[in-house]
Amino acid sequence: VQLQASGGGLVQAGGSLRLSCVGSRRTFKIYGTGWFRQAPGKEREFVAGIRWSSSRTEYADSVKGRFTISRDNANDTVYLQMDRLKPEDTAVYYCAADSTPRGVLPRSGSVYKYWGQGTRVTVSS
Repeated sequence: VQLQASGGGLVQAGGSLRLSCVGSRRTFKIYGTGWFRQAPGKEREFVAGIRWSSSRTEYADSVKGRFTISRDNANDTVYLQMDRLKPEDTAVYYCAADSTPRGVLPRSGSVYKYWGQGTRVTVSS
């Protein structure tokens, strides 16, 4: 495992969780971090991403206004604050690192070089 993702759990609809992703930017040359999720029987999808140099962020339409991605430079950690969770947010969440310097935030998982092990989020109705 090259990135460490944590913070998942079981929460009722309307509740909140905060996911964390730790990965040394010097070791992995991380220029951007993305969160993806995969629900049972569905394809993996982009959730949110952040560029380390510019703090530029992007969100999937399905989470915009409910999720907030942020970074902690000192601790090489990216957070995904998830509020007003819905049952459809239930999935395994993965963080991934983009090791290429670029000005855009890629939404395709194939671009990301390093992946965390995933943390499960279950939202009950």
